[in-house]
Amino acid sequence: MSELSDVDRTLLLLLLIVSLGACLARAFWEFEQVHDRRRWRNKGWILLIGLFGLATWPAPGRDLEGRYANSPLKPWFDQLKSRTGPCCSDADGYVVEDADWEAKNGHYRVRVPKYPDSKVMVWIDVPDDSVITEHNKAGMTMVWPIYSRLTTEDESIHIWIRCFMPGSMA
Repeated sequence: MSELSDVDRTLLLLLLIVSLGACLARAFWEFEQVHDRRRWRNKGWILLIGLFGLATWPAPGRDLEGRYANSPLKPWFDQLKSRTGPCCSDADGYVVEDADWEAKNGHYRVRVPKYPDSKVMVWIDVPDDSVITEHNKAGMTMVWPIYSRLTTEDESIHIWIRCFMPGSMA
């Protein structure tokens, strides 16, 4: 099974919350039909508190397998940011091969998947504000792309580079 993207995880959690809420509401509705209204009000508060608890449940972290928990570079990656913000807060970064990025006239371009988990690659210009200017302790070129749809009806996906860290080729 392939890993779910952040959007997929969020939608799945939202679907779970709505489904659970619908099931609980139906059960309480049937309960109300049989018992008096005072009990329904009490159960309604329980339902409301339960749904609020589910909605505020924290999302799981990115390192679900714990592969990088003991890495000496973990604290450095956790604080890594470009002028657009923290790199690891909204996007998963990954290593880019030397053939998949280039520097020209002081600007960078990088090849990233056209869609999350896609094999089709597209070239994207890296905004200057997305380039990490501090020393690259990992030594490898890395990119943190973010994929988003502009509208719900729009079939195309907009790719934005949150962070880009040049490697040894620069």
